[in-house]
Amino acid sequence: MKPRFLKLQSNKSMKLAFIIDHLSLLDPTHDSSVAIMEAAQSLGHEVWVTEIDQLSVMNGKACASLQQLTLNPVKLVEGRWVAIADWYQVSEKIVRNLEEMDAVLMRKDPPVNVRYLYVTYILDLIDPTKTLVMNSPQGLRNTNEKMYTFQFLSVMPETMVSQDKALIRQFVEKHQQAVLKPLGGKAGEGILFLEPGDRNFNSMIEVSTQQGKEPVMVQRFLPEAKDGDKRIILLNGEPIGAVNRIPTGQEFRGNMAVGGRVAKTEITDREREICAIAGPKLVEDGLYFVGIDVIGGYLTEVNVTSPTGIREIDRLEEVELGKTVIQWLASFGK
Repeated sequence: MKPRFLKLQSNKSMKLAFIIDHLSLLDPTHDSSVAIMEAAQSLGHEVWVTEIDQLSVMNGKACASLQQLTLNPVKLVEGRWVAIADWYQVSEKIVRNLEEMDAVLMRKDPPVNVRYLYVTYILDLIDPTKTLVMNSPQGLRNTNEKMYTFQFLSVMPETMVSQDKALIRQFVEKHQQAVLKPLGGKAGEGILFLEPGDRNFNSMIEVSTQQGKEPVMVQRFLPEAKDGDKRIILLNGEPIGAVNRIPTGQEFRGNMAVGGRVAKTEITDREREICAIAGPKLVEDGLYFVGIDVIGGYLTEVNVTSPTGIREIDRLEEVELGKTVIQWLASFGK
């Protein structure tokens, strides 16, 4: 059920809290969180930042040690985003009840470990009639970015999840080529290309499954991957932009973090069908800002923790998706 939320006036300045990795670890020319924060600042809203180890519960309320953020926005120079060295300034820390914020944006990068899960329990204490948490703490807990794809089985490639080496080999022998993904990975980390004749096959499975103790996802390899792994950004269940990530050199992965080249793209009818299937479930689960990955007309992943792609789409399409997100937040509940 969609949570009730305090309705905002369109001309009201919002207070927005972003739970992120430390600012020094973010790349302002690439990071979607920075793009959204810049958009909020440009639209006259207050931007506050915190980290997961700075959240507390006091008197039954979720609180955080917050710093107000001022950004020096990136600029587009000869087709590239450029940032100055001192691209942000922050105020002194102050502990505030998170219900003083109009919205809290949970944008901490994976891994989704015990520390991450504890923070979602703290965020559960925020009254949704006062403050929107995006994405929903319960939605984040219930959504492994690999496993959640099984909610949409009709548009997935053939996929299995197991820690059993014999079952994985059987699957790979059936399809001849497959891709192994750690269930808790991000940005292409730990993804392996599998063929039954590879003499390292057993070792790769043993390492990836920690000697058969941890399950992994194995998907039929899609040859269309050479043409790109498309990231589609969904806001409130609707696609608002897309970018194609194309493998380069000897790398079979298209992820930007491993050197994939980005290219302008269109959202096809098949991809809109996938969005129409996934969108209602995402909204039902409180997953309002999501990046789905599509290869060859198949849904391969659903990214809900800190989806990226805004900077690349903005540059290629000459749009401002960060502003789209902030304007939607301002109208939420109306």
